Amino acid sequence: MAGRKSTGGLVLHIVLLLCGSTLCSPRAKLPDYDVDGGRDLDIFDINEEAGLNLVEGDIVLDETQTRNSIIGDQYRWPKTIPYYMEDDLEINAKGVILKAFEQYRLKTCIDFKPWSGEENYISIFKGSGCFSSVGNRKVGKQRLSIGKNCDRIATIEHEFLHALGFWHEQSRADRDDYVEIMWDRISEGKEHNFNTYDDTTSSSLGVPYDYGSMMHYSKNAFRNGTEPTIVTKIPAFSDVIGQRMEFSDSDLLKLHRLYNCTKGSTFLDSCDFERENICGMIQGPGDKADWIRVSTAAGGPSTDYSNMGKCTGSGYFMHFNTGTANTGDTALLESRLVYPKRGYQCLQFFYYNSAGPSDTLKIYVREYDSANLSGTLRLIKTIDGSPQELWQLHHVSLDAKKKFRVVFQGAKEGSGPSTGGMSLDDINLSETTCPEFVWRVKNFSDVMDKTPADTPIFSPPFTSKEGYTFQMGLYPSGKADYPGELSAYAHLVAREGDTGQTWPCPWKQITMMLMDQHPHIQKRMSNQRSVTTDPNMTATDSNQFFWDDPRKVGVEVTDTDGSKYFRGPGAGTPVYLTHLRAKSRDFIKGGDAIFLLTMEDVSHLTGVQPPPSVSPAPGTTAAPGVCSNVECLNNGVCVVDGGMPECRCDVGDDWWYYGNRCQNKGSIKDKTTLALASSLSVLAAMLIITLVTVICLKKKYKKRANDDGVIMRNTGATC
Repeated sequence: MAGRKSTGGLVLHIVLLLCGSTLCSPRAKLPDYDVDGGRDLDIFDINEEAGLNLVEGDIVLDETQTRNSIIGDQYRWPKTIPYYMEDDLEINAKGVILKAFEQYRLKTCIDFKPWSGEENYISIFKGSGCFSSVGNRKVGKQRLSIGKNCDRIATIEHEFLHALGFWHEQSRADRDDYVEIMWDRISEGKEHNFNTYDDTTSSSLGVPYDYGSMMHYSKNAFRNGTEPTIVTKIPAFSDVIGQRMEFSDSDLLKLHRLYNCTKGSTFLDSCDFERENICGMIQGPGDKADWIRVSTAAGGPSTDYSNMGKCTGSGYFMHFNTGTANTGDTALLESRLVYPKRGYQCLQFFYYNSAGPSDTLKIYVREYDSANLSGTLRLIKTIDGSPQELWQLHHVSLDAKKKFRVVFQGAKEGSGPSTGGMSLDDINLSETTCPEFVWRVKNFSDVMDKTPADTPIFSPPFTSKEGYTFQMGLYPSGKADYPGELSAYAHLVAREGDTGQTWPCPWKQITMMLMDQHPHIQKRMSNQRSVTTDPNMTATDSNQFFWDDPRKVGVEVTDTDGSKYFRGPGAGTPVYLTHLRAKSRDFIKGGDAIFLLTMEDVSHLTGVQPPPSVSPAPGTTAAPGVCSNVECLNNGVCVVDGGMPECRCDVGDDWWYYGNRCQNKGSIKDKTTLALASSLSVLAAMLIITLVTVICLKKKYKKRANDDGVIMRNTGATC
């Protein structure tokens, strides 16, 4: 009996301990974490708060540089740019940098590769702000800072556009034709940031002034109060300038012209079927029916997806009419031939299904090689299910490694009557990874207008490849004190019985993208933010790990189907996107908004990027211990480049070493001092010239007085 009492008491004691620590006690909800401190900081705000006084807010000049970096081939990078990510970069920033590189690859001919010993490369580090030099400075290690709060994809793309050779849009020679600078509203000492430069030193490359450029200042840049410093001469563009979403069409056009781009590195194909040649697509062999280019179809849809019926004389899509087909009939629509380089692709398209419930759409690839000149079909995915009266977005991951076509096979499987069919529109194919999950919010304008402030809606829970479940929380009318904003947060989710996860969740990057639904993937200006689960992060004013098991740090919620799960605290931003921008472009189409959500493992980015192992140049031999007799000063590191030793110099937040042995030190302060000294030198020279002129004139007029009645003929004489 005593033993039984003792055992029972022990069990009760353990239960009480568990209840007291985690499972049974009512949990206070941990507060959400604002990744940017709840503020919508532009690049220039970040740098000002860091105490940086850079040219135009985020540009570093060296001693030899003038404003001609966009003029002349000598300042261009090769189309594949070597980069090195320094150890001090935040893990989230590293992941977003790689996403920015993917946008450059998709939309331009510019590519990036890890530095492998090339003479010139870009060193990306965590400085005290967001800044870059302009163009290829040919200095070996060229630094580019992605500091705290700089880890937005558009900020990173902006700084790399500087590195590629571009100045800010509002410094163009024709700036004053399009905007008015309100000089009295500019903070004292910041007026030089609004200088313009003529077309002998900075070229616009024949592209019209672009209010929508990601290189344009916002209307409130460097203001000394509450009034804007930049007023657009067309008022409708007042809230357009300063966008930090994505490249504008003109940004891309200028980059293409500067670097002679003809196509994106990873772009393969896009088709909205507006042209009768249907983008080179063909009807496949051996089918018994065809896909037809139409602008409306019996049974639906009544319009295409590209234009939603808004444009007279346009608005076409491809349609397979299952209502007139016989059971067993198929229709094959095949893309033009494409030639992969990466070995993986993402196929994206919109699909309207008004066919019978048993009818199917199958996605194949037809692959070609010397043994199969007619191509071999390989099934990738079958799309089936009941008809729905809307255009649905689909992503299909491909893995073709040789020449291929994408094949859409519509099949009439059921014997019952069908009044509609299958329809395709806005097909895009690229050598990128597909988004994992799609969250469609219907009637989104109404949702924004009618949802009370500080009231969230949540996506369904989604489970990643690694077995972690998450969801997006969206405040359609903003969090409290953020009217007119969309606020977005990522939450981890867990259900009772979940096993196999490591807690706290280690290094998963969650990306929340509001998709710009433009038909062409290269012209989209989607808005996205990423957060990364740092397993060492603790909640505000708490010793609890923020990304711990939601069953421990979250709250229990009931799903729409009545099931229960635990939702952890959210990390994100209350200033995800303004309502004004959300209602622009094609963020809302057919009334609906589409969010693309991913969770990716970025644990590999916690390691150090390995330094290059450089081989001697062809025809040369590196002597053993070639660096053994080379002393690199100030923590510089010797590397072998082309068989020769070379010092790579150390850099800090606002300083750097340079020279063949890293013997010289430069800093932001030095640049400011240099600029001031240069200005004082020019002023001193002007004063000397003025004094000489006054003395000369005084002597001339004195001589005229002495030469009474004589007209001075030597008007061109000098002292």
